[in-house]
Amino acid sequence: MNLKSVPAFVTGGSSGLGLATARRLAAAGAEVAIADLNPPGEDVLAALGDRAVYIETDVADEASVNHALDVAQQAHGTLRAVVHCAGRGGDRVRILDRDDRPGALDTFAEVVRVNLIGTYNVLRLAAARIAAGELVDGERGAVVLTASVAAFDGQIGQTSYTASKAGVHGITLVAARDLASRQIRVNTIAPGVFDTPMLARLRADIREALERTVPHPSRLGSPEDYAHMAISLLENPYVNGETVRLDGAIRMAPR
Repeated sequence: MNLKSVPAFVTGGSSGLGLATARRLAAAGAEVAIADLNPPGEDVLAALGDRAVYIETDVADEASVNHALDVAQQAHGTLRAVVHCAGRGGDRVRILDRDDRPGALDTFAEVVRVNLIGTYNVLRLAAARIAAGELVDGERGAVVLTASVAAFDGQIGQTSYTASKAGVHGITLVAARDLASRQIRVNTIAPGVFDTPMLARLRADIREALERTVPHPSRLGSPEDYAHMAISLLENPYVNGETVRLDGAIRMAPR
């Protein structure tokens, strides 16, 4: 896909992985809609250019996502590229606590609601918009989802987060096969330990210890690393149905 003038929709685009992706899309000439619960800074929107728009969006709510897609299409035309970064961290709840009491079900359900149901909601609603577009170079569009290495190497206390991200990985190939008849590609990125706002709250010594666990390069992933991969998956027409680990060869320990 040639991204110049392509209407693109980025969830979670106000910060972290999503913001880096929105910036890279804009630099490639795409027309970017940012869907997020929180707005980006005015300076961020200004730097993205006049064709960038922000829409307050709850990715797990059907009406909210449809409204965001309506606004994006009114501004930019028929959707062709989606990068879904919106999500939340896990609850760090053990299956049994120290007194052998079972972990709360509501926190598990909320993580799954945002990360997995929200992903499917964005995928299905965005795919309906992309399917209405014209074929260009053999395809109508492409979607990039976000999982995590926790989908494969979940740590103790990550039951809810791992379940949600394993679900995203699990639907990737199915979605690619399902939407192939509409000429829509679907791929997923599974990031490792990344320097995002969630990790920014950690002490410096903990961050340094995390960096040492990454074989090469021994550092936290940067949002730009994610954005580079997302753009590559949108641009390369033969990558489909793949979950790409973006993790410096890390394999997470049990704790």
